[in-house]
Amino acid sequence: MKRYDLKKIIAISLTVAALTVQFSFGQTSKNKNVLFIAVDDLKPLLGCYGVTNIITPNIDKLAKDGVIFSNAHCQYAICSPSRASLLTGMRPDYTQIWDFKARMRDINPDILTIPQYFKNSGYFSIGMGKVFDGRGCDGWDTQDVSSWSEPLRIMGRNEIYLYNKDPKKKPSTEMAIVNDYAYKDGVIAQTAMKELQTLSKQDKPFFLAVGFLKPHLPFCAPKKYWDMYDRADIKLPKYRKLPEGSPSYAFQDSWELKGGYSDIERGKPIPEAKQKELIHGYMACVTYIDKLIGELIDELKATGQYDNTIIVLWGDHGWHLGDHGMFCKHTNYEQATRSPLIFSGAAIKTKDLNCSSPTEFVDIFPTLCDLAGLKTPEQLDGISLLPILDGKKTSVKDFAVSQFGRNTSGKTLMGYTYRDNRYRYTAWVQKDFKKGERTGPVIDEEFFDYETDPQETKNLINEPKYSDEINRMRAIHKKNHK
Repeated sequence: MKRYDLKKIIAISLTVAALTVQFSFGQTSKNKNVLFIAVDDLKPLLGCYGVTNIITPNIDKLAKDGVIFSNAHCQYAICSPSRASLLTGMRPDYTQIWDFKARMRDINPDILTIPQYFKNSGYFSIGMGKVFDGRGCDGWDTQDVSSWSEPLRIMGRNEIYLYNKDPKKKPSTEMAIVNDYAYKDGVIAQTAMKELQTLSKQDKPFFLAVGFLKPHLPFCAPKKYWDMYDRADIKLPKYRKLPEGSPSYAFQDSWELKGGYSDIERGKPIPEAKQKELIHGYMACVTYIDKLIGELIDELKATGQYDNTIIVLWGDHGWHLGDHGMFCKHTNYEQATRSPLIFSGAAIKTKDLNCSSPTEFVDIFPTLCDLAGLKTPEQLDGISLLPILDGKKTSVKDFAVSQFGRNTSGKTLMGYTYRDNRYRYTAWVQKDFKKGERTGPVIDEEFFDYETDPQETKNLINEPKYSDEINRMRAIHKKNHK
């Protein structure tokens, strides 16, 4: 009879038991952490996106350790709908968040969010600053913990550091002689760095979301960041009119800026000197946030968790900085929909790559699942970008879809815009979602060629030489909106 070593049998049994327990909990001890960085109103005004007159060394360095998606687009160019879509991986027509008048869980109580899914998968999930927009989804104004292991660390809304609290005296810019931590973004960065110290000592992997408030209006940053730029060198965009042949309602008259700040007159053009001041302020805020992001990444490295962390950085939509005579977002044009998207860190196999293939913010949820080794929820509207991040493919989709609504001449319209590698086609559809209308007639169209007209100076919808491409885009729209 064969003799067995009892000590070896016990040791093997304990090892198998430990592995079984680990497997039953999704192997979380081996999963990568996630650092999820949101930057409010950040357009691709970054050195790593080829902009030479902006100072963003830290984001540029982060981009070199991963992949830049230079043709990434938000689903709706305003905070609440964009974030609701991004954080659920579902398009706005599903979340039904098109403005600030509804909350997504009132409409879809069981909708699944990224931090919620990671929490359910064994992660310690926590956020701070502006991640969700509380006006439309799990937010800064509640202690709703449905999406988090721990409550969101609420930092409050944008405020100017010094200005008189009289709402009639609320300027659009400020350059205060203060340190980096006098403004709320500095506090958010400090809180996140302290959180990293705690999270790095835990056995669980973590999902840490950090939402910076700037460069959202008002443009407030410590004076030293303003001093990095000479306003005399700042030039206004070359083209400052609505595209020839586009419907007038596709334009917006800088409503957010003109409606909320005491130094901007309603109903009047913004003087060129003030436009340059606004651009200057936006650039100062971007550089200020870049500095804080650099400190956050340095702290991640100091904890020893950098090599075990997936980093994704995004701005929730683009921003008009004087192009077409507009400031702010709220359109279907390139400057409003195109947004920064960077995946970085040790989990990203491809380094220092600029991917120009169309991508969308709904792609972030499935991509993070793949990178973290989690099963992807079946209902998501996006497509994982992992094949690009692994260097196996250069593209995973042919076009990105954005949308923005308008009420004009008694009509409720939704503009659906399709962006591929070269063209943008927008179909303005007459329908009222709030009345339950799911489709309707196309009453206007726009078509732009970014190879020949990157500034969108002319709507080419009636140009015969583009008929094949226009019909191709029309077919895409028809297929997606039956």
